[in-house]
Amino acid sequence: MATPLFTQNIIACIWDFDKTLIPEYMQSPLFKKYGVNESDFWTETNALVAEYHKRGYRLSGEIGYLNHILTYVLAGKMSGLNNKILEVVGKEINFYPGLPEFFEESRKYVLEKEEYLKHDITLEHYIVSTGLAQMIRGSKIAPYVDGIWGCEFIESPLQPGFLKQGELSISAEAEIAQIGMVIDNTTKTRALFEINKGTNKNQAIDVNAMVKPEHRRIPFKNMIYIADGPSDIPSFSVVRNNGGKAFAVYNPARRDEFAQNDKLRQSGRIDHYGTADYTKGSSTSHWLKLQIQTMCDQIIADREGSVARLSTPPPKHLNNPAIDLPPKTTQSHLF
Repeated sequence: MATPLFTQNIIACIWDFDKTLIPEYMQSPLFKKYGVNESDFWTETNALVAEYHKRGYRLSGEIGYLNHILTYVLAGKMSGLNNKILEVVGKEINFYPGLPEFFEESRKYVLEKEEYLKHDITLEHYIVSTGLAQMIRGSKIAPYVDGIWGCEFIESPLQPGFLKQGELSISAEAEIAQIGMVIDNTTKTRALFEINKGTNKNQAIDVNAMVKPEHRRIPFKNMIYIADGPSDIPSFSVVRNNGGKAFAVYNPARRDEFAQNDKLRQSGRIDHYGTADYTKGSSTSHWLKLQIQTMCDQIIADREGSVARLSTPPPKHLNNPAIDLPPKTTQSHLF
């Protein structure tokens, strides 16, 4: 029997970002830095697909806002914007209550029982976002996560003939000029499979390669996907249909978000939902802890069950057959 690639004793919490970990869109501090009217920007972005269609162009809605940021840079409204600036403004992102503390506190859930320690169970956190990866890397939650997927920009694009050049010049005044990576609500599922197969930890494993379930780093049944709404249905479905858990959060000040999550639960898209409050003692933190520890218990049951199935019990000594003894007789006494 081939030795499994991974021990499958890892649990993963996989997080959306905007409206899940933070109450607003992450680009807000970026717009404030450049004096850009945020409402106008998103109104324009939402109109791009239709406007370009009138001109005979097809535009993918998922990259519309990335293209529009590049247009703002080109037009001088975000002059000088580069990845370093994105990282710096990321420090200004405000998180929901209990964050980032919950990320570190939850790692202790897998240390609370002796049997969890015996099986060396660990918890990892990942962020998979349609937002800007560089801003997330600059935020205060970055030190607490094990991986980040998000949209990325390229500065100083390579010029024609670059393969023949001995040295490539990099401008000190570099601006973002091209889209390097796009994560949308469908391609988020690719990130889930990268985490599942271990591609993010071992680049020799191609995400499209056939990998047997027992050789994958983190089985889907060991995953919890946390997000804020309908746009994450593809990811909710991948995790949930493969045995994992799907949890939706809502802003407690928004009744419409509550109703939206309730519809997701009623339609079977998610397992449960709760407020975006991750403080110790909140219902959301209680539910997540319960699922994490339930997964810990299942890992132990699976591993110990596997040992029992693969091991052959040693032979035992046979006991001597019972010897039939005559029944006791009652003696009579004469008085």
